[in-house]
Amino acid sequence: MSTDQYLSMSSDVLFIAFILLLVAIVPFGFAAKSKSKRSARIALALTAIAFVLQITYFICRWIALGHAPVSNMYEFMTFFGIMLIGAFLLIHYLYKQIMIGLFAIPISLLILGYGSVFSQEASPLIPSLQSNWLAIHVMTVAFSSAILSVAFVTGVMYLLCVLDVTKTSQRIRSLEGVLYCLVVVIGFVISSTCFSLFLEPQSVEIKNREGVSEVTTYTMPVLVVNEGEEKVGLISIPSSIDAKKLNTIVWSFIVGTALYTFIRLVTRKRIAQLLQPFTIKVNPKLLDEILYRAVLIGFPLFSLGGLFFAMIWAQIAWGRYWGWDPKEVWALITWLFYAALLHLRLSKGWEGERTAWLAIIGFGLIVFNQVFVNLVIAGLHSYA
Repeated sequence: MSTDQYLSMSSDVLFIAFILLLVAIVPFGFAAKSKSKRSARIALALTAIAFVLQITYFICRWIALGHAPVSNMYEFMTFFGIMLIGAFLLIHYLYKQIMIGLFAIPISLLILGYGSVFSQEASPLIPSLQSNWLAIHVMTVAFSSAILSVAFVTGVMYLLCVLDVTKTSQRIRSLEGVLYCLVVVIGFVISSTCFSLFLEPQSVEIKNREGVSEVTTYTMPVLVVNEGEEKVGLISIPSSIDAKKLNTIVWSFIVGTALYTFIRLVTRKRIAQLLQPFTIKVNPKLLDEILYRAVLIGFPLFSLGGLFFAMIWAQIAWGRYWGWDPKEVWALITWLFYAALLHLRLSKGWEGERTAWLAIIGFGLIVFNQVFVNLVIAGLHSYA
């Protein structure tokens, strides 16, 4: 088979897997509210088949490219989403908690949808990425992040189980804020897709960090621009921040907020109220245990991939183990946070709701590091 055929096959099987996961949400929902095991078996079978297809995508793209397909945002986020499905299947094998899939699969679909809006072009690696440490470092980070994402999922489920979401309190508002952020991701996928289909790209002249004029192309209506000669957009920001990508984030919040408002107006309920009935069959204590075990597995893996392997690769690529690049700094912050979580759990006895909130914050740090730092803050990792 030719390179183009492998790339085409990888895209096709990934799309089929996406559809199967989307369909699997229905039997997962039935399994959450019925005593029949048939729905659970169907949901699990669809998820397993989808995971096999996703691995097929990964292998085919690897063969086509000649290197591990984790070198850009599309490839990394896709692999991250795939590993979240794998992490769910692993947790289900250990704990037989099918309901986790009802919440984990939509998160994986959001990650896959987010990754799909970036360029899927097969391009050669830049010199700094031409190393076997690319696969070792990035794949370990993605898998550890996926395991830690399971802690986030079970944390949200735990809070839905133990909190009275019909009342108004700071904790309920915080939980609803977390769910709102997930809706914003949907807003990103919708806005990126719609604007790319119906609007022509707009070229804008800006000044880069060296003060040299250059032209950048916006695929969304221009709201945020870097300082330059053209008077376009509503907000002008320094060249140290990528205005084009920040513009995308702004549009994501605009569309996501509109979608969230629409859901609230139509249902007249918080999203937490809509989701809580699907957690009635879950044992909160078991969720807390799964959350803790997920962090116990994910934290050492993140230590290896996000710090140890990363420093080895940094020494090979840039001649230093540590350089305080924004990505490196936030990886360290994330590592310290999960270290503190385990310390508080083991030495201070923090369990249940406290740990659930910490797992949610930890996931927020992971997303911030993989999305905002990569896209907006200029640094050595901006190529991703």
